[in-house]
Amino acid sequence: MKAPFAWDHYSDQPAIIKDKALKRSMRRSALPSLIKTFCVALLTLPVSVFIMPFIPRRHISGEHFFGMGVNLSYEPNTAPYLVNELGIKKLLIRIPLWEMDRLHEYVAFIRSFKDKEITIALLQDREHITSPDMSRDHFIQIFEALEGICHTYVIGSTINRAKWGFFSVNEYLDFYSVAYALKKERFPHLKLIGSNVIDFEYHFTAHTLFNLKPIRYDALGSLLYVDRRGAPENTQMGFDLIGKIRFLAALIRLSPKTSGELIITETNWPIKNTAPYAPTSETECVSEEDYSDYMVRYHLLAFASQQVSCVFWHQLIAPGYGLIDNREGIRKRPSFDAYKTMLFHLKDAEFIRYHTNNKGHLLVCSTPRGELHISWNLTSTPLYTYKAAS
Repeated sequence: MKAPFAWDHYSDQPAIIKDKALKRSMRRSALPSLIKTFCVALLTLPVSVFIMPFIPRRHISGEHFFGMGVNLSYEPNTAPYLVNELGIKKLLIRIPLWEMDRLHEYVAFIRSFKDKEITIALLQDREHITSPDMSRDHFIQIFEALEGICHTYVIGSTINRAKWGFFSVNEYLDFYSVAYALKKERFPHLKLIGSNVIDFEYHFTAHTLFNLKPIRYDALGSLLYVDRRGAPENTQMGFDLIGKIRFLAALIRLSPKTSGELIITETNWPIKNTAPYAPTSETECVSEEDYSDYMVRYHLLAFASQQVSCVFWHQLIAPGYGLIDNREGIRKRPSFDAYKTMLFHLKDAEFIRYHTNNKGHLLVCSTPRGELHISWNLTSTPLYTYKAAS
């Protein structure tokens, strides 16, 4: 990354842009796109809310629902063993486009995970956003280097945050169009995941889904964080996590730009007393015990929605927000075992029903071991019980 953009190696995200004059200038230049975002949202979001109750559930099974982020920067030699111990089959690995000189390292890291289904997230910087030729060249290099290993790519990340390089949705659409053109011309077998808006800011998502660009998304990605609201059951503007998912599913259903598949490509909670590794202020951070419970309940609610085909947890190893803290060796947090337990019970589960009332939540699934009942409330750890098959 080139100044004024910089990467924060503690929290694994771009640092906040300190040049306020630059941000104001770029926002002014992006005004036509921002007006378009507002107008598209004004037309589409109310319709999406109206049709939410009528959107049918998809058939989402536990077999393909669980995914985990892993990072070359954190214990690359140990990560494959920890992945196997956890039992996870689907991984998401981020490749920053400004680290093309390390592409061979990323390829070796990706190859170290045997018999895993790997999705690659291509992270942008300002240089790649403003240079389509550079992006095209680097996309080609990556697609060719991973031919036969990976076929699913998340194109761009966190497109509604200026520190990630985009100042408008129009800029993102131009960036995605480079990858989509390559898919059409040279790599028709690739699956491209697009949009990738962070948080409950669906006005930006709407613009990525309703535009005149000759593009399509093989799946829509969302970085659907709810950490600033505390527990995943808490509401924002009247929407809890399931409500936000159904709202997004309705918006997707209206759009001609996607097949209808929704993937949560990134989510987590920051952990207390881990600064400067936590990606937020201490105010949003939670204890390791709450992190563990919130993580499981997030997955249970997303699965209960039957709209999300996969949730990629961000991520396995990270001092500020991972299942494992590697600051002083490998320390598995309570969330590691909680995830492992959740995966054991739900990896072969099929949804039957979900119910909630003022007493708590109940998710019922069928499994080869019998009918699985998972119950919890806002102050409890989820409890797994089985009703034996007759």
